[in-house]
Amino acid sequence: MDFNSSITPGFCPECGSVLPLLQMTGNVRCYNCLKIYDEAFFGTMEIRTTIHFNSYKSRKDQQLDSRKAAADEEAEGPIVARKCPKCGNDKMSYATLQLRSADEGQTVFFTCTKCKFKESENS
Repeated sequence: MDFNSSITPGFCPECGSVLPLLQMTGNVRCYNCLKIYDEAFFGTMEIRTTIHFNSYKSRKDQQLDSRKAAADEEAEGPIVARKCPKCGNDKMSYATLQLRSADEGQTVFFTCTKCKFKESENS
């Protein structure tokens, strides 16, 4: 296999193995073929990372959002035919989470689409 035809940052051009990050000395040694590369060999290799944070909403904005959702009767997930024990409505939305160990069933959270009553069920 010819790895010399294209130099991909982070991979050894001799054997194709993943190279370790640049050390403080500025040299990189391939774990597989043990060849040493100077940092100048890689040029200006940059790693760019984007971190997305949750947007901040004030308490007033949250209250407005909850009023809009209640007015629109938007569901909090897929809707299933299930009777609400509080108001008798026959539609509830649901969401699932794995709260217990992996060999046990998931927990299903139901929310009434009319009165927003919440209940959970371990499946």
